[in-house]
Amino acid sequence: LEASMKLEHKAGEKLYIDFTGKKLSMVDKTTGEIKQLEVFVAILPSSQYTFVKACKSQQKEELIACLNDCLHYYGGVPQAIISDNLKSAVHKAHKYEPVINHSFKDCALHYGCVIDPTRPHRPQDKALVESAVHLVYQRIFYPLHEMTFFSLEDVNREISKLLIVYNDIKFQRMDCSRKELFLSTEKHVLKPLPVDRYELKEFRRAKVQRMGHIYVGADKHYYSVPYRYIGQHVEVQYNHTTIEIFHGGDRIATHQRKNHAGYTSVKEHLPSHHQHYRDWSPDFFLSRAKDCGEYVYQYVKVLFSRDAYPEHIYKRAKGILELGRQYGNDRLNESCKRAARIGKYAYSIIKNMLEKGLDKDIDMFDPDYQHQIHISFHENIRGADYYR
Repeated sequence: LEASMKLEHKAGEKLYIDFTGKKLSMVDKTTGEIKQLEVFVAILPSSQYTFVKACKSQQKEELIACLNDCLHYYGGVPQAIISDNLKSAVHKAHKYEPVINHSFKDCALHYGCVIDPTRPHRPQDKALVESAVHLVYQRIFYPLHEMTFFSLEDVNREISKLLIVYNDIKFQRMDCSRKELFLSTEKHVLKPLPVDRYELKEFRRAKVQRMGHIYVGADKHYYSVPYRYIGQHVEVQYNHTTIEIFHGGDRIATHQRKNHAGYTSVKEHLPSHHQHYRDWSPDFFLSRAKDCGEYVYQYVKVLFSRDAYPEHIYKRAKGILELGRQYGNDRLNESCKRAARIGKYAYSIIKNMLEKGLDKDIDMFDPDYQHQIHISFHENIRGADYYR
């Protein structure tokens, strides 16, 4: 006969988890359909303190939700979680180097413990939880088999009642129960729980597109990243509320998650010339025009007031303001003053004035000029009295 080794379990060192082979059931209120329920079982091997919960499936979402409830039920975290090789926990089973499911590994990282799967096809590696499953069949499944449930909450409520009784039953060869042994020897050595419960994350890889965004297919939404990462591959982590983007282990962007098609952009992620373009608005150009001079401001203001579609004026206003850099704001201000006086509002008018120096000539349309004597007085001037 093959020998079997007796393992010594240290308090707070391990937590064994498993799903039962048999299932519980509930009835759908609306359709009358009988739905099968999976049952999650966890046990601390040192005290054999047990946790049981029903769930809808063995998917990773349900597994992590059960583990969350389990650790909060114990009020602490062990050093390692021992699971079997179900797909929601282990991506690739291996005798020496298994590949852990990314979400399950991230959950363990959040709680400060490690995942240590058993060897494939070696149930003896987690014999205690296998034994606990058989006891759960007797102490919990059997009392429930004649009951009819219409919701998962009702099932778990009854399981909680039976679990209290189960953990309070004294061992046959010890003068204490599982709960008493847990409270006296194990609870105080468990690591404290983090402040927040773990929230399930999804992990994806994406390539930063030329427009400086990555695409998240689950939302049909684009999220911006700093433009220097264009063309590179990044890792995307997201939960129900937040999108986090990583490159080389460094977080480079964070966004609030959007559940609709569209774009989410952060101004600082764009190149400087793109940031400048995004700022364009009537107020943006009027603010810049005011810095050039009062007549430039009034001139640009009239330009916008004459067009129902402001974006049509953006390039014209930008061109006029750029003339101030070339010829100086004082000359630009004077040119706008003269062009406004004759009612001409166009970039070409201002540019022509500055190129030909018309802003420096006498302004014949200036009201002050109209009252000036244009010809100097001399003896050949007969004057107005001559014609009386």
